[in-house]
Amino acid sequence: MSELAVREQSVQTVNSMSIIDSVDLESVKNTLSKINQFQLVIQNSLKKDHDYGVIPGTPKPTLLKPGAEKIQMLLGVTSEYEVIERVQDYDNGFFAFTVRCVIYKDGVKITEGLGHCNTREPKFYKKKNGELQDPYEKVNTVLKMAKKRAQIDATLTLASLSEIFTQDIEDMQEFVQTEQVETMTAQDAAQIKLTFGKYKGKTLKEIYKAQPDYLEWLLKQDRTDPVIKKGIELMFEAVKQQAQQKQVQQQQPEQQTAQPEPQPDNIDPFDGEVIEISDDDLPFGM
Repeated sequence: MSELAVREQSVQTVNSMSIIDSVDLESVKNTLSKINQFQLVIQNSLKKDHDYGVIPGTPKPTLLKPGAEKIQMLLGVTSEYEVIERVQDYDNGFFAFTVRCVIYKDGVKITEGLGHCNTREPKFYKKKNGELQDPYEKVNTVLKMAKKRAQIDATLTLASLSEIFTQDIEDMQEFVQTEQVETMTAQDAAQIKLTFGKYKGKTLKEIYKAQPDYLEWLLKQDRTDPVIKKGIELMFEAVKQQAQQKQVQQQQPEQQTAQPEPQPDNIDPFDGEVIEISDDDLPFGM
């Protein structure tokens, strides 16, 4: 190591030790205690599904805009917003905004947060049916989203709440939804429950046994959740594959000495459980 490098390292060590030596440890303990108490107050004051949301499969609840505003009000701070970067390409239909949120207390800057959003994000770029959305209709929406993200980013820093909350529930929902679609099996799909309509509370498997054409109808609806659509597609594909396997078995010559043992007709292709359903009840040629 060169003499200059050794000298710089020594200076850094001295500066770090000097900072630590200058800290009032008792004051630090009191501050940390107050932070913990404030976090408890926040947790007890905010309302689920209004001030924060909980997404299954994620480790922390997500702070929402009303919750951020309530926290700022409790702390008696004000916030100001500035668009620090913008792209407005009207020829190609691309719009992007980066917003800075600065939080003040009695005119003194306390902290700041950044938020970005653009019209190429999946939620603004394509509809659930795969069609492209009109980017010119989303300009104000993405600007507001960038502002909201900046506000929540600044609020989490201000109140030392990052260990309790995360941010951007829309992004987390999108991540969880994508992960569900990519890793789903027919067995998983069969257990999905509907939260709407005449079959509310029923699993896709139960609906399939009762009214398969209702699932076909759901597949054709633009507003049907992509996870549900994927689940229905996987179930139909499982049924199709089972039918093809049976057809192959039936076509094999009888004189074959080693024939695979035929599968019972009442095997559920979704989870292996025997179900009360006959071949005539299935619309896929089984």
